Amino acid sequence: MTSIGIFGAAGRMGRAIAQIVQEAGLKIAGGTDRDGEGEIAPGVPITADPLALAQRSDVLIDFSVPAALSAHLDACIAAKKPVLIGTTGLEPAHHALIDEAAKRIPLLQTGNTSLGVNLMAALVEQAATRLGDDWDIEIVEMHHRHKVDAPSGTALLLGEAAARGRGIALADHSERGRDGITGARARGAIGFAALRGGSVAGDHQVIFAADGERIEIGHRAESRIIFARGAVKGAQWLIGQPVGRYDMKGVLGL
Repeated sequence: MTSIGIFGAAGRMGRAIAQIVQEAGLKIAGGTDRDGEGEIAPGVPITADPLALAQRSDVLIDFSVPAALSAHLDACIAAKKPVLIGTTGLEPAHHALIDEAAKRIPLLQTGNTSLGVNLMAALVEQAATRLGDDWDIEIVEMHHRHKVDAPSGTALLLGEAAARGRGIALADHSERGRDGITGARARGAIGFAALRGGSVAGDHQVIFAADGERIEIGHRAESRIIFARGAVKGAQWLIGQPVGRYDMKGVLGL
């Protein structure tokens, strides 16, 4: 039976992942959290020791915080175990750590584990490939009031998909936080708008707008369970993969 360890086990996503692991008939190896207190499931304690958890797991899932990433990667490398990273708010330094770790273990990193969102990203990339830069691209996302990073990891995933479709670097064409007299919209820009409020699990819309017409591709998450379900599916897929860095395209066979 596949044994899955959960980093960030005391958080909302950690609890949801534990639920899906049990529903799938898999084993929870255990969980870690900063305080190392409580249980992730009856009789399964939460500790503060990532290496011990990695050693008794077949695969790890990390939905914790960016500050914990380095220690979690070190634990997975030491135990030679694959890991799926769904933590958002990552910066270039974190991705550099992920790149290095992926030279030693199988590693899947994504801004969103929903199978629907990742199929949406493939559609966005396809649309951006076929539509010229006279089609403006805007990405609108909304999340619950407690979310601390913006744009969301999913919005950035969709922005990267659009940029790949156009053969450009997102960092060079991203527009965020418009306010005041900003001037006309730059041709070829990819705009982002972040909304926060209530208990929204995650709404994302990519708008392709040209003179006289508009295409809208959207996804609405009604529960974070969909992210947990995709994470568990991705973790199972990761077991047995060669050393390297992966994303959810592999899980979907794209």
